[in-house]
Amino acid sequence: MTEPLPLPVAVSSDWLLAHRDDVSVVDSRWYMDGRSGREAYLAGHIPGAVFADVDTDLAAPASPEGGRHPLPSAADFARTLGRLGIGDRARVVVYDDAGGSVAARLVWMLRVLGTPAAFLDGGLQTWAGELEEGEHTPPAVHRTPQHWPADRIVHTGTVLAGTSDPRQLILDARARGRYTGEQPAPVDARPGHVPGARSAEWTGNLGPDGLLASPEALRERFAALGADGTRTVTVYCGSGVTACHDLLALEHAGHSGARLYPGSWSLWGGDDSLPVETGDPYAGAGGPHAP
Repeated sequence: MTEPLPLPVAVSSDWLLAHRDDVSVVDSRWYMDGRSGREAYLAGHIPGAVFADVDTDLAAPASPEGGRHPLPSAADFARTLGRLGIGDRARVVVYDDAGGSVAARLVWMLRVLGTPAAFLDGGLQTWAGELEEGEHTPPAVHRTPQHWPADRIVHTGTVLAGTSDPRQLILDARARGRYTGEQPAPVDARPGHVPGARSAEWTGNLGPDGLLASPEALRERFAALGADGTRTVTVYCGSGVTACHDLLALEHAGHSGARLYPGSWSLWGGDDSLPVETGDPYAGAGGPHAP
């Protein structure tokens, strides 16, 4: 048996059209404003795509100890993938309609376990083929459970220790207004960010055309944020979803081993015993900060 071909972190619509029969396609549309991703999927999706729900398929139940979107257990994630027809040797392309910010969650989850996976660059808006209505239900397959690699996941205590360690870079992938505390979202328990974290809004990973920026542009971006020469890079967002876009962009730029804080701000901000910083301590002071 030959090994499955690797995939870059993002593929084009033309690539997907040409390789449609060689990959499993997943629709992961999800909306913070309460719209139903599943209803959007049923109304029209790439033919043969299955639907994965961020809240129920790609996360364990929300809790004060885990935040809004904790990573599912190895067994639960394997069951979900098996139900979606994604076996141990699958190659997967995931799409959304939000620049890859949601699709990145499943792509990162798969890649960190060694499964070739990519998001559709530019999202569903770039798809030039037909759309299919209703639910696509492939035959269930076996998927072997795999534990999340300990060196790619960090918990609150590790993040807290990193706030006073200049060798540990912490990036916040949320919108800049949520980072500074000037425009917090209703889901944020407190305004602001983890002390010492730098604003790396996920949209900064995209070029003017809405596609993933080149590796060279992303290397420049993350170098300005301080990624070069640090021992570790940890990324968080509101609940561990859009942070995965930064993680994939870091990989695209050539940085390996960046870590996810799954609880993210939903966990940190909800714990009044943890410190919070507002504003941007790097802006206007000559220090690195996200554009």
